[in-house]
Amino acid sequence: MPAMQRIKLVLAYQGTRYAGWQMQSAQPHLSTIQGELERVLLGLAGNRVAVHGAGRTDAGVHAEGQVCHFDIPEHKGHYDFLRIFNAVLPPDIRVLNAECVSPEFHARFEAKKKCYAYTLWSARERALPRLAPFALSTPPLDTKAMVRAAGHLTGEQDFASFQNSGTPHHSTVRTLYSITPVPGMAGPLHCPAAWPVSTWLLEGNGFLRQMVRNIMGLLVWVGLGKVAPEEVPAIVEAKNRQALPSPTAEARGLTLMRIDY
Repeated sequence: MPAMQRIKLVLAYQGTRYAGWQMQSAQPHLSTIQGELERVLLGLAGNRVAVHGAGRTDAGVHAEGQVCHFDIPEHKGHYDFLRIFNAVLPPDIRVLNAECVSPEFHARFEAKKKCYAYTLWSARERALPRLAPFALSTPPLDTKAMVRAAGHLTGEQDFASFQNSGTPHHSTVRTLYSITPVPGMAGPLHCPAAWPVSTWLLEGNGFLRQMVRNIMGLLVWVGLGKVAPEEVPAIVEAKNRQALPSPTAEARGLTLMRIDY
């Protein structure tokens, strides 16, 4: 077997028209981010090259800093992967950085912290068309109540109540370092002060399946007055998805911003 070189990529993508990060073996016709990357590598290597992502973003979820890796024969490790990928990938996926890394690096298992952003447009009218694919439209919200509720969710806790089924885990305990609202931001973009937009940044050592979207669904219900902030500890303590009264927030508002190693 030839010597291999591991390549690390940092990606940005608009997830609107994709069925998520991961290729679907039961539905191979669906477009995925992983599938688009592996399509480029198939043309480059002549055989399938598996791409491993740091996070399996759901259908419709975006990214500004997704990380992945793949192995390529060492004699091809010097290729300009940034130029090659960006010349072939569709315009809603872009490679931001490509570099050679040690064979021990793993995009998923070596990750120490992840940062997600969830954008809300909170007004009586729906979000502007340019923001609609990236923000959840809601009525005006009680941000102070949402901040109080978010305070019950930080720290090391069992987040089983916020996990949707589909991906088994040895443990549902995670550490959520912070939940921070940033007014006037739509993901990484600064907006005019008059726009009723805000982005909630969630940083943690890891996230369960749809955990961020379930947290934001609950916070929105708190902001609407449907759940009191004081009810949140009991929801966490239940360790049961059925205890969560609110719906999962739409994928469109969620962006994977950054992964720290």
